[in-house]
Amino acid sequence: SAAVLRSIKSGSMLVTLPGLCEDDGTLKSLAKKNVDVLALERIPRISRAQSMDVLSSQANIGGYRAVLEATVQYKRFFPLMMTSAGSVKPARVVILGVGVAGLQAIATARRLGAQVWAYDVRPETSEQVESLGAKFIELDLGEEGSGEGGYARELSDEAKKKQQQMLSEELQKADILISTAAIPCRPAPRLILEETVKGMREGSVIIDMAAATGGNCELTEAGSVVVKYGVTIVGHTNYPAMVSADASSFFARNLVNLMELLVTKEDEKLVRPDYMEDEVTKAALVVYQGEVRF
Repeated sequence: SAAVLRSIKSGSMLVTLPGLCEDDGTLKSLAKKNVDVLALERIPRISRAQSMDVLSSQANIGGYRAVLEATVQYKRFFPLMMTSAGSVKPARVVILGVGVAGLQAIATARRLGAQVWAYDVRPETSEQVESLGAKFIELDLGEEGSGEGGYARELSDEAKKKQQQMLSEELQKADILISTAAIPCRPAPRLILEETVKGMREGSVIIDMAAATGGNCELTEAGSVVVKYGVTIVGHTNYPAMVSADASSFFARNLVNLMELLVTKEDEKLVRPDYMEDEVTKAALVVYQGEVRF
């Protein structure tokens, strides 16, 4: 807000998660006040920056909590159960998107005894999926979805349609469907069509972790839990907040590690190093010394 902008002192640094896709004028206003702005989501995905990677630490928590949400919404067991009262088959879980959240979702679902399949447009993720004991769903789309920095890129319209058609049959077999697919600064890819939901078994559950950016499912309602065609569709938008103690602890530790990079000690005095000489701060600073670098 304008009041918050006015309260920030000239010469200070704002460390934040602005979710930047384009400058709405805020960065220019801060640049005029000589306020440096460090965007946490722009910290590069490199080895030495892992301890500061807020997106990864929170996505890890989100993937875990999404599976727990599925266990609550799904009215059956996850593991194979054989008792005197009868036996139950293990739940079939499909994970869409094999980033940090997806990998944690795979690991958590496996620990709970489910049979797990996973899909990602980046074929190189298949080894990670299989290393966790899940099976990788392979689709030949005629193009790869790998983008810069380890993220997925947006597919062509033709590849999107092909993807939806080829995925539909696999998704309809799922008891639990957890979608985590996202593209930076783009609406979430639509992977789960209404026709797919119609074909799923009654009592199945869809956890749409991309609800905040439009949803991977056509029927998702952000912030709500709805039932469509007998399928429960969960549109929660902040899973890390549901594990608030550890989410806060992880976030704080990320910031402590970042501060060790932002401030150094010389002759018993705390000083700012030259941020343009470090690849982490150079990438993350979207406003520096009065210049908008975004």
